[in-house]
Amino acid sequence: MNLQQRINSAVQLGKVLTAIGTQQKWVDFSLGITAEEYGRLQELTKTVKHHNGWFTEKEVLFSFQSWGEGLTEDNLQKWLGNYTIPSDLTKSVAVIMAGNIPMVGFHDLLCVYLLGGKVKAKLATDDKILIPAIVKTLSIFDDEVNHKIEFIPFKLEGFDAVIATGSNNTARYFETYFGKYPNIIRKNRTSVAVLNGRETQEELKKLADDVFRYYGLGCRNVTKLFIPKEYDLNLIFKAFFDHIYVAENNKYANNYDYHKAVYLMEQEEMIENGFLLLKQDKSLHSPIGMLFYEYYDDAESVANYLAENESEIQCVVAKNKIPFGNSQKPKLWDYADNIDVVEFLLSL
Repeated sequence: MNLQQRINSAVQLGKVLTAIGTQQKWVDFSLGITAEEYGRLQELTKTVKHHNGWFTEKEVLFSFQSWGEGLTEDNLQKWLGNYTIPSDLTKSVAVIMAGNIPMVGFHDLLCVYLLGGKVKAKLATDDKILIPAIVKTLSIFDDEVNHKIEFIPFKLEGFDAVIATGSNNTARYFETYFGKYPNIIRKNRTSVAVLNGRETQEELKKLADDVFRYYGLGCRNVTKLFIPKEYDLNLIFKAFFDHIYVAENNKYANNYDYHKAVYLMEQEEMIENGFLLLKQDKSLHSPIGMLFYEYYDDAESVANYLAENESEIQCVVAKNKIPFGNSQKPKLWDYADNIDVVEFLLSL
């Protein structure tokens, strides 16, 4: 297949993901797959939580819908049209995936696939079901997929470049073992929001999505608020109340209870509403179930702080940055850590 044919296959996959993400029933063969194939993938959105308790149906459906909205002809052409792609990539690329949120490693895989390269994928233990299922669906539209995308259960061998995502600790391991290859190695990052005190309740409700989507486990989740002096924190609790459902997840509730107990024993000041702990703290990375905040005197001081800590920040949500409610809705061209994966692959 050539590039346009692979784009066509990705578009077909996008239609399937949109249909499942919006909970449509299979009605005919217009999606290009059988009712049985559709049903198997649809059923996974309900059952994958038994493998990973964070991957609830609500979050998996959101992931599917987001990918479906991204994988359109217009989006794919707009994205790849920014590059000169002379011919198919002849390299094999090891893609080592994280597993903190559903399908978080799929973008790297997609980049290599669309350029015609071979993927040697190392799945995260926490997300080893969804991505193979998505690739299996993609193979319905492109019979070369099974020769181009390989899932490696053990030691990675026979690759020309590496794209690896993990924690700061695993990044050191990656750099030791893969430093001799052309590579992209990603470390821990998180996201922040800057409020000016004039946000509407609707904007703050959208901010709640940036905080609670995927239970706060993603690098694009807001874990720190910058707020002006005298800001009324009750506005946050009021706007966030609709997300009380997160406490129904035992893993989230256990994190919330644990950190609440720790801070109470240490007599740390905090406020809480039964499913979120708010704590004034200068750190960027807040634990699950908690949101840090910090007061600021002027916008320039916040801008300077963000610039100084750029290497730790994935997204900045604010009126003049990423719109409220959009941190977990990246476009195909919104690369993690602002590292252009397609440009990296073309440089090989």
